[in-house]
Amino acid sequence: MFTKFLTRGVQTRHFSSTGAASLEGYGQHLFKGAVAAPYLKKVGLPENTLDGHKWTTDGNADKVAAAVLEWAKDNGASVYCHWFQPLGSAGVRHGQTGQVQNTMMEFQKDGKPVWDFKGKNILKGETDGSSYPNGGLRATHRAGGYLSVDPTSPIFLRGDTIFIPACLSSYYGHALDEKTPLLRASDALSKEGVRLLNLLGFKGVKSLGANIGLEQEFFFVPRDEYLRRTDLQLAGRTVLGRMPPRGQEMSDHYMAPPSLASLPLQCMQAIQEECFKLGIPLRTRHREVAPGQYEFAPLFGSVTTQIDQNLMVMQIIEEMAQNYNLAALLHEKPFQGVNGSGKHNNWSIATDNGTNLLNVGQLAKNSGSTEIFPVIMAAIVKAVRENGDLMRMAIASPGNDFRLGACEAPPAIVSVYLGDDMTKYLESYMKGESKPYVPGSKLLDMGCSVIAPVEVPSEDRNRTSPFPYGGHRFEFRAVGSSQNVSMVNTVLATITAKAFKDFSDAIEKGQKPRDVAIKALKESFHVVFNGNGYDPANQEMLTKTGCWRIDSGVDAMCRMTEPKNIKLFEEMKIFSADECKARQSVMLSHYIGTVEIEVNCMIDMIQQHILPSCINGNVGPVDALRGALDTLKKDLAAIHHASDEKDKAKLARTLRLETMIQIRTICDEAEAVCPADLWTIPSYKELLFIDQSSKPASFY
Repeated sequence: MFTKFLTRGVQTRHFSSTGAASLEGYGQHLFKGAVAAPYLKKVGLPENTLDGHKWTTDGNADKVAAAVLEWAKDNGASVYCHWFQPLGSAGVRHGQTGQVQNTMMEFQKDGKPVWDFKGKNILKGETDGSSYPNGGLRATHRAGGYLSVDPTSPIFLRGDTIFIPACLSSYYGHALDEKTPLLRASDALSKEGVRLLNLLGFKGVKSLGANIGLEQEFFFVPRDEYLRRTDLQLAGRTVLGRMPPRGQEMSDHYMAPPSLASLPLQCMQAIQEECFKLGIPLRTRHREVAPGQYEFAPLFGSVTTQIDQNLMVMQIIEEMAQNYNLAALLHEKPFQGVNGSGKHNNWSIATDNGTNLLNVGQLAKNSGSTEIFPVIMAAIVKAVRENGDLMRMAIASPGNDFRLGACEAPPAIVSVYLGDDMTKYLESYMKGESKPYVPGSKLLDMGCSVIAPVEVPSEDRNRTSPFPYGGHRFEFRAVGSSQNVSMVNTVLATITAKAFKDFSDAIEKGQKPRDVAIKALKESFHVVFNGNGYDPANQEMLTKTGCWRIDSGVDAMCRMTEPKNIKLFEEMKIFSADECKARQSVMLSHYIGTVEIEVNCMIDMIQQHILPSCINGNVGPVDALRGALDTLKKDLAAIHHASDEKDKAKLARTLRLETMIQIRTICDEAEAVCPADLWTIPSYKELLFIDQSSKPASFY
């Protein structure tokens, strides 16, 4: 059990080996299931009222609000907000969400407050949307932002506030948030998936949807050192810094035991404790490859709920770190020379009766057919072949500039790994064989009598593939750690729905499902690759065979407005043409703004720290540093003077990935020769090696 105490202004938790473990309190701050049931029952509603969305339109909203109010009062909450996801938030907006907090009361004429929280307060809200990134969808003189409750994601509370997951739109119905297109895409996936399954003989399916599990990587660094680095505070990454004598060469940090003597383990325990109260199933915690790098992973859940929970996990990680004299870095590449951080998006599709369409055995059993699985797989392979550019666009976050293809994340080439058994099966299927797919396995003999043989699956883990299949799911491995993954899952749902639609159209015109699937596989099988994606020769081969390859993140962002992609989004009713243009504009603006912040951090650090240190020590490349300052200021001005948004972004990318890297080398040369007592910027050694350089947890 955990005991809490405060000393020296830092909150810590010590793990005690005495006392029984307990599950009590899990989900107590989530208005769902057993927590919501007694309150719903008290107002005359069935316990499962919130399992669907009908309560938002059938006249029961007032009763739901009454139940939520009683729950709030019982838990000391008197404030509510609609909790939504503005565009362009990654890496800059705390929690990546927006909210306006209002009290759940009104004041009478005599000044006395009375509780006041009704259905209308849950169902909708209105706010000033003038300052949210919108890509030109609204003007300052048309500033209204309209909020609608998202009934697919549960209401929750933190502190004195009730949070109502919501969507944000303009006066004209344009989506101004990350979630609305995801819900549209989820509808499309359900509609076209049910239609296809019905044509394939799987009757009785009413709906289907994506389930995801998000592996969240991040770094912990000592907060005292973090507060002395302008770049970490304002840009989330180090724009300069020399590698210490030790990095990750020995892979000694990977899954090493968390130290009971240092603060990260205690902080992770506190993070899990807070998440458990919110019903977030944060099951796994461990050290990652780079020094100071860690990971959390939850159980699978519905796509909208998992994304909402991941945003809250990231916020809690950052907030809790401060209580342990730590700073949490969610950036994809906070340090040069060691691995960056990702957020693997494990993705599957399930029917309303719980059948996972990517689980061959379960699908065959519940549908009574072995012919459905290869059709589903063919549709997904087709989707990757046709729309790999959109998959690349969806992961084009500023931080992924430094990560993709760097032998720590998959390359910027979109292929799909199926494993040898699945690949051979589909190759035989294309040749006309009708044997069902039976996943193979094998027993590993460990060579010693006391250890039982280990059964392993047919698919190995291919970490070099951006989209490998295994364990009844696809894993989109190239996603960045700081991203809101709504766009990622919007794209996956949209392109899969389109493939399902194309198959259904062909079948309804008289073609046999098998023939449709074989044709798609033959046209698309060049995107199936089971080899080493890090090998330059393989990368060249994949490029020549026609896999989507977009090395530039800026170029990837601009795929949003390609005519074929606008046509796709309009056909599937996900984005209008104007919304596509707006999303692209927001992505480019976010990229440009990110680079501007980084450049200004580098300028300040050179002027205020590196140059004075070198001058005081009479060492280092002083003239080169002065020249570097001139170059940075000149190139930044060129971005400001460019008139076209695409041109600005391309100039920013060149400044970031070429000029700043060259100047960083000069700065790191200065650090190498400057006496330590004159160097005023915390070094990589001080930042990365918490166990070796920080005081023990007991000190705090």
